[in-house]
Amino acid sequence: MRTTQVATDVTTQVSTEETTGAGLARPYVTEARRIVVKVGSSSLTTASGGLDADRVDALVDVLAKVRSGGEREIVLVSSGAIAAGLAPLGLTRRPKDLARQQAAASVGQGLLVARYTASFARYGVRVGQVLLTTDDTSRRAHYRNAYRTLDQLLAMGALPVVNENDTVATDEIRFGDNDRLAALVAHLVRADLLVLLSDVDGLYDGDPAKPGTTRIARVTGPEDIAHVEIGTAGKAGVGTGGMVTKVEAARIAAAAGIPVVLTSASRAADALAGRDTGTYFHRTGRRSADRLLWLAHASTPQGSLTLDDGAVHAVVEGKKSLLAAGVSGVEGDFVAGDPVELRDLDGRAVARGLVNFDAKELPRMLGRSTHALAAELGPEYEREVVHRDDLVVIH
Repeated sequence: MRTTQVATDVTTQVSTEETTGAGLARPYVTEARRIVVKVGSSSLTTASGGLDADRVDALVDVLAKVRSGGEREIVLVSSGAIAAGLAPLGLTRRPKDLARQQAAASVGQGLLVARYTASFARYGVRVGQVLLTTDDTSRRAHYRNAYRTLDQLLAMGALPVVNENDTVATDEIRFGDNDRLAALVAHLVRADLLVLLSDVDGLYDGDPAKPGTTRIARVTGPEDIAHVEIGTAGKAGVGTGGMVTKVEAARIAAAAGIPVVLTSASRAADALAGRDTGTYFHRTGRRSADRLLWLAHASTPQGSLTLDDGAVHAVVEGKKSLLAAGVSGVEGDFVAGDPVELRDLDGRAVARGLVNFDAKELPRMLGRSTHALAAELGPEYEREVVHRDDLVVIH
């Protein structure tokens, strides 16, 4: 188990080396103690569906070796549940409707975890399954529970295998792709590094299938790849992502202070050894308040509140809670605890937060002080519409 001092020392070292370029090409990779590795469906399964045992074992061989010394911890975010369930259910391609996706996930998730359990058992490594939805991680109590579960699994020497809970997730509470989930899990577990593995060996300045394109070895910020045309999901049709979702995941993680290596599953060993493979995304920001990253990137607003100019300034510049006095309009059908978008008078989204009242309660509260509301409606109305601890500004 790593210590806070180790994490602090690594952060200090990286800040210097990423700036000066001294030492190894990717020193932070070799110094990382807690690593989140995400692998895509196309790297684990056949195009027609079904797990490829050799591919799974090859990945497990690499990950088991990385953690064998006891100094490094691995959290594996694995796609493949839906893809693994296709062939057993007689499906030739990933279905587009949610109900059949959930059915395939229900069959495939058990097969996927069983395969990982058997493969890691060759090295005496225990596997723990963790299934998440956005609702598990944007609400405060659920977020703490998710962190405690993952942290305890690591403390007990187990390797968590994380996936979206496709069997029960609805369109409103889905991450949509495991690349974004991996970036958010990396932040949740306070990882030192995120490694995104797929069937492409890095980000290129054009279509990698065409001659004349070049691998982009490192990205120091969004401006480095502003000119790059990024592709979508591949031909296999078993996944949901593509390079677009991987670059977005890398952007989320890098902005949260976590460097990222993006490469192919076949080069996982080189990537984790710090060798010059794939694309290395340097950190562009610092770690933020844990749960707010999930609120910004994983929640789906169930409605919106329109704020007057004074409230916009208080929320965005003053980092204040949103009070009823500053709300001039309500849209949507939401209940207390749901995420909502906060908009200015021109309709631009300026923030996102978890609302403390139902949509049907708010119209009679608009523009009124908390003191007046408490006097007329009771003390339970003398509180914020959105508390600042449940609010994130959108830049």
